[in-house]
Amino acid sequence: GSALQIPSQEFATGLLDTEEARVRDTAAYMARRDLFTSGMEMERSELISRKEAMRESANRISINKRVSEGILHIHEHEEHFKRMNEDSLMHPPEFVIKPRSHTVWEKQCVRLHCTVTGWPDPRVVWYKNNVAIDPLANPGKYKLDSRYSVHSLEINRCDFDDTAQYSVSAMNSKGEQSAFASVVVKSRFSFLLIKYNLGCVIIIIDQLFYSHIKYVLLSPSKWNHMHWSGDRATLTLTHLNKEDEGLYTLRVITKSGYETYSAYVFVRDADAEVEGAPGAPLDVRCLDANKDYIIVTWKQPAVDGANSILGYFVDRCEVGTNHWVQCNDTPVKFARFPVTGLVEGRSYIFRVRAINKCGMSHPSRVSEPVAAMDPADRTSAPWTGQIIVTEEEPAEGIVPGRPLELLVTEATKNYVVLSWKPPAGKGLEGVMYYVEKCVSGTDSWQRVNTEIPVKSPRFALFDLAEGKSYSFRVRCCNSAGVGEPSDPTEATTVGDKLDIPSAPGRVIPIRNTDTSVVVSWEASTDAKELVGYYIEGSVVGSNVWEPCNNKPVNCTRFVCHGLITGEKYVFRVRSVNAAGLSQFSQESEPVEVKAAIASPAPPYGITVLECVRDSMVLAWKQPSFIGGADITGYFVDYREVIDGVPGKWHEANIKAISERAYRVCDLKENRKYQFQVRAANIAGVGVPSLPSNTFLCEEWTIAVPGPPHDLQIREVRSDSLVLLWKPPVYQGRDPVNGFYLDIKEADAPEEAWRGVNNKATEKTYMKVNLKEAETYVFRVRAQNKAGVGKTSDATEPVSAVTKPGTKEIVVDVDDDGIISLNFECCDMTPDSKFVWSKNYEDITDYHRLTTETKGNKSKAVFNNPGEEDIGIYSCLVTHSDGASSSYTLSEEELKKLLEISHDHKFPIIPLKSELAVELLEKGKVRFWLQSDQMSANGKVDYVFNDNALSHGEKYKMNFDKNTGVIEMIMESLTPADEGTFTFQLQDGKATNQSSLVLIGDVFKNLQKESEFQRKEWFRKQGPHFIEYLGYEVTPECCVLLKCKVGNIKKETSALWYKDGKEIKADEHLGFTEGVLKLEIAQISKKDAGVYEVVLKDDRGKDTSTLNLTDQGFKDLMNEVFSFIANSSTPLKITSTDEGIRLYTFVSYYNDLLQVTWHYKDAAIAFCDRIKSGVVGEQIWLQITEPTEKDMGKYAIEFNDGKGGLRRTVELSGQDRARVAGGLPDVVTIQEGKALNLTCNISGDPVPEVTWLKNDREIMSDDHCILKFASGKFASFIITSVNTSDTGKYSILVKNKYGTESGDFTVSVFNPEEAGSKKK
Repeated sequence: GSALQIPSQEFATGLLDTEEARVRDTAAYMARRDLFTSGMEMERSELISRKEAMRESANRISINKRVSEGILHIHEHEEHFKRMNEDSLMHPPEFVIKPRSHTVWEKQCVRLHCTVTGWPDPRVVWYKNNVAIDPLANPGKYKLDSRYSVHSLEINRCDFDDTAQYSVSAMNSKGEQSAFASVVVKSRFSFLLIKYNLGCVIIIIDQLFYSHIKYVLLSPSKWNHMHWSGDRATLTLTHLNKEDEGLYTLRVITKSGYETYSAYVFVRDADAEVEGAPGAPLDVRCLDANKDYIIVTWKQPAVDGANSILGYFVDRCEVGTNHWVQCNDTPVKFARFPVTGLVEGRSYIFRVRAINKCGMSHPSRVSEPVAAMDPADRTSAPWTGQIIVTEEEPAEGIVPGRPLELLVTEATKNYVVLSWKPPAGKGLEGVMYYVEKCVSGTDSWQRVNTEIPVKSPRFALFDLAEGKSYSFRVRCCNSAGVGEPSDPTEATTVGDKLDIPSAPGRVIPIRNTDTSVVVSWEASTDAKELVGYYIEGSVVGSNVWEPCNNKPVNCTRFVCHGLITGEKYVFRVRSVNAAGLSQFSQESEPVEVKAAIASPAPPYGITVLECVRDSMVLAWKQPSFIGGADITGYFVDYREVIDGVPGKWHEANIKAISERAYRVCDLKENRKYQFQVRAANIAGVGVPSLPSNTFLCEEWTIAVPGPPHDLQIREVRSDSLVLLWKPPVYQGRDPVNGFYLDIKEADAPEEAWRGVNNKATEKTYMKVNLKEAETYVFRVRAQNKAGVGKTSDATEPVSAVTKPGTKEIVVDVDDDGIISLNFECCDMTPDSKFVWSKNYEDITDYHRLTTETKGNKSKAVFNNPGEEDIGIYSCLVTHSDGASSSYTLSEEELKKLLEISHDHKFPIIPLKSELAVELLEKGKVRFWLQSDQMSANGKVDYVFNDNALSHGEKYKMNFDKNTGVIEMIMESLTPADEGTFTFQLQDGKATNQSSLVLIGDVFKNLQKESEFQRKEWFRKQGPHFIEYLGYEVTPECCVLLKCKVGNIKKETSALWYKDGKEIKADEHLGFTEGVLKLEIAQISKKDAGVYEVVLKDDRGKDTSTLNLTDQGFKDLMNEVFSFIANSSTPLKITSTDEGIRLYTFVSYYNDLLQVTWHYKDAAIAFCDRIKSGVVGEQIWLQITEPTEKDMGKYAIEFNDGKGGLRRTVELSGQDRARVAGGLPDVVTIQEGKALNLTCNISGDPVPEVTWLKNDREIMSDDHCILKFASGKFASFIITSVNTSDTGKYSILVKNKYGTESGDFTVSVFNPEEAGSKKK
């Protein structure tokens, strides 16, 4: 036999880091579990024929014989070696018999053995995937044995991990040799699942005891978990692929038979790595496996991508490696491909990739592993479970005969497949084949496989010219030579023999559930080898098609799941076979996704609302399930009950009634009746309700009303709800005038009923405040003048809980000023409708309110809102879980909404500032305003006196939309520009305008100012006056004429003029901006005149004039007089030889100064006794021989043309401070002498004494001693005078009644200086 020789490095295993490596590792792991393709094939392999058993026995005998012969020879050689020189007999190890590869069942044992020679005796080590095997590390797993150069490795209870590459190494001092063998462990149950990018776990739960997929019984496995406990069963698919898509059915065994439950598992394809690339192929399978040849088939994906599929690439990977090899260089369109060039005895897995113009798809799920070997060579030994690859010894010297039954089994435009049978006779194990081709019409045969003959009786020919016809024949060959050719085939034209199927016929969608639609279609006509159909769906108008199945279905009816409730879909179908995908069918008619309707459930809660002699009014509650469609009406049946025995049912109404209340007539008085009610919708009439209680037909004569009925609960929130009811049918003696609402907790006793309202309400609805999370029931009582009547039936319990997603009615005013109420519902069904009401009554006047509904939103629009629309507006969503809401439109709210509506209808662009005008430099006139907000589409119209203005030479317009500033600039104003300027703004619907009126004096002043500014601009281009000529009075009462000039250069001159005569010239000023001055000291009338300054240079000249004549001069002098008045000292009193003198000093006296003396606020009339005058800067008033009549308040007033300044003094008699006498007027004294002066002081209170020198206060010190004794005597002593003591001295005495001073002058002389002057 032959051993399998594979380099060890190809079988090295380790950690696989990438996802693709893990996929390959998983494929190899599972492939080791199963070499065959199904359990059925395994069972067939166990049914070996007698001939095969005999052949296997012969093989074993032959092996044992060769082993025995080898052992005998070894013993003979050993004896011979002992007799020879030991060194000359040493040689490296050599494998006489190498270990062979084995494929065994799981939990069986396998034994690898080999025979090794060598001298010295080699040391033998066994390896698994290049790792030395240590039997002690795994007790009982491995058993090593070495006897007579025969070495063996026994592996007990093989499992999946034992699938590996095993090697044996023999080593001595002369060298080392190794041999290899593979072991594949196969499981009887194989279910290969490869993670296909899309990884997820699907769990289907229901009551079941059997699981089927597509009616194939599922069995538990590593990838298919089943569990049930009690009444709960679970099926878990741990890895999901598109191949697992399908209808899973769960069968429940019952006593009476069984029930089935089904669920369709849709596996969404993973997103392509390249946008627009196709989906991955699926269902990759291997057919017709032989020694070096396998046919791979697959199914096309449902998604082509952005372009049609150009073809497919087939990849192969040897089990135990992670190396994928592409089998075809160019893509094949046919979904079947013959793979050649395989190594006999090795196992392979395959995958397929699709390609279009956008790129390559993900690879498909890998196929199950398949071994490349002749099926006839797969023999089984039931007692060991081993599958051994064997070869017979070739018959030497016999040339094989002709191959038999040569056929063309498959022909496409890419390849042609030939098959034949080996020739009859022995010695065929070493036979191989040559294939020859010949173009039809010629006799030129050409060998196709010239280099390597094929071992399998199958062969695929590629690179044939499409459209040409060929004949083929085959020759056998072995070591003895090449045999005669077979009979040639018939002429075969290269091309696809299988056509793409035609498009399916008419597609019909039918409503199924809220998320699914049943799609059926007509099968493709004349379709050969049809694989199945793909269905696609699209939302109407979207033009986006999504696959409904990713695995072809082989029927003409399919349920498309996962659709959006309420949307309309169209569907299309295409068929598929190995040749490709057909064209799409025509699109179906649109179908809305919503549940199919059924007849409603029975009503319940039948009660009697009124009873007269021959009729009764019944009421009942709406069925809990209405069948998916609105109830169209009710049918009432009645039957008479006699002595407790009910009679036959009779129809009370033939035509359906829409209300849940009905009067049953033609009854008999004092008879007992039972009633039943059936509801109907468009699907039909439902089953009747349970019979009601037995009611006696007798006329009600009670005075109070009957019970209200049809209680409905709306707007349930966590703190409130609204209860509606209908008035009682039986009014009683008087009309109903009010209602009372009762409430209690649902689990509370009957005694817990309590009233909600103490005063009866005339309305048939009421909002009730609740406690959150509590459950309540309600009932209503009606009253009339006679009293309160029967209570209604209690409502169903309701919990005070706001349901998630609950919305409220929202009022909105749109851009057009339309007021609307808007309500949104999140839990709508396809049959849900929005029902609007006002004050919880149906709206009948649709002239005032228009309702619009789109999707899950509804809008109630006020057509002409007014006071008639005030009220409570509510909206109820039918076929929902009580979705409802209300909005109260009050008078105040309506007024507010109308104001907002007006603002929206006539929107105003807000302005930050109104239109204004300002002057720019050069006298330009700028009209401008600033808006608050304007979009990029905003525009402005400029209007003057109702005439539109446009941008041009006269008007320059600008609109900065970022800041909102709008402006128009004019160079100047002319009399024609007098009028009204308006800026009109528009931004969409929003408008605004602002106007500015420029007429009369306003326009003239603006025009004048504009002209002035224009001239000013030109003036300032040369030397000019920044501040024109003016004057300033200094503290010394000098007048300073000055002006500020600018834009001066060295060549600029400034000339001063008075009354046209130049009085001063300033040349080469030397500054660019400064002040020109002209000082007038001791101003007088002669200084009055017109002063002028002229600036000039080569750029021009500027003139400034100051008129100091008449009023100008008078104003100037008043300014001077004001300074003189403010410089005056306080009014003082002094005694003189003639009497009393009042005086004040000023800093400067001007002859034009006007002074007025006052006595007791009256101007003094001067006479010989009272005189005034001026001496230097002293202004005085002399009173000769004063008397007591002269005592009082004296004042001097300076007139400055503005209000003047007044100084006052009080002449108060004896108590006034006085200097009685004793001081000389002048003292002349020699330097160095002592000076001692004393004067008498009087006054009450005692005056304060102050000594002054030259009008400055002096203080007592060592040189000048000042004393005031007894409040009467003031002394002035200078111990040694010097020339610096010369000056004017004064004594100032003061008390609260007055002030007086005495003055004297000290003159100090030096005798020596006096003598020299005389000489």
